[in-house]
Amino acid sequence: MITWRHFSVLAAAFVIASAWTAHPATAQNWPTRSLTLVVPFAAGSASDTVARILSARLSEVLGQQVIIENVGGAGGMTGVARVAKAAPDGYQLVLGGIDTFAQNQTLYKRPLYNSLTDFAPVALMVEQPLVLVARNDLPAGNLQAFIAYAKANQSKMQYGSAGVGSGSHLACAQLNAAIGVDITHVPYRGSPPAMQDLIAGRIDYFCALAAAAMPQLGSTSMKAVAVMTRNRSPLLPSLASAHEQGLSEFDSYFWSGIFLPKDTPAAIVQRLHAAAIDTINTPSVQERLKGVGVTVVTPERRSTDYLRKFVETETEKWAATIKASGVSLD
Repeated sequence: MITWRHFSVLAAAFVIASAWTAHPATAQNWPTRSLTLVVPFAAGSASDTVARILSARLSEVLGQQVIIENVGGAGGMTGVARVAKAAPDGYQLVLGGIDTFAQNQTLYKRPLYNSLTDFAPVALMVEQPLVLVARNDLPAGNLQAFIAYAKANQSKMQYGSAGVGSGSHLACAQLNAAIGVDITHVPYRGSPPAMQDLIAGRIDYFCALAAAAMPQLGSTSMKAVAVMTRNRSPLLPSLASAHEQGLSEFDSYFWSGIFLPKDTPAAIVQRLHAAAIDTINTPSVQERLKGVGVTVVTPERRSTDYLRKFVETETEKWAATIKASGVSLD
């Protein structure tokens, strides 16, 4: 005879068993509906352009639409924080970058999330080199000549950026620290006005994303001094890197990867990882990315474990630069 007590025990066991088995089944069947890829910057931004190129192919691979949602604010932290707090079911992901996952952790006094503990890394996807460009009449045709000129004229030189704490600001701050100069910073509201003043000769140099610099290179409007990376970029194969021009191990570039909320089931992380790698291995995707000055990362840098360690080392690297520069934002 089954008593009420027996029935209660059996019912509780059934609930526990159901919960245990449902979780793997959900992960195994994922995705069963559309996904939201949060871009923490405005539509039309560089990150948005990359996300739209990736999402089209990612939708095909996953068999579900990947919808772009632009959630800007607080230097990109608003959108990233939303994904950090989202349900760990694989349906909200974020395209994070060097700014939102490495630099902001030190740049802001009170970051809205911890990029090392609040996310499940999926895959490092793309990168874009920074290029040191100078006014066309600056008497320096290579990096060593630039360094010599900067050391001799630092009190009267100026460099521009897209704004205080922007990627171009921090890249130039990193360069200045590496070559041992203290040069006046002129922040602008975005890269275009900074580039215009560089062309006009009102500032001496700018650390620009390749996409912003490429249309002007080869003309008489400005000169390219170095790709600010360890190795040459396939986007600018004839331009020598900072490392090969004597600035040992210098490496400054913009990168982007995909992240899920922490505690997302491993099966979902791996399924999305496989789809992400399929996406960046697609030749048409690589061609479209190249057209906007972006390249996919090399195969040995694409694992989830690599991205986890990479975010940690990048955060430490940029923390040193930011603290030394004295830049801090509320």
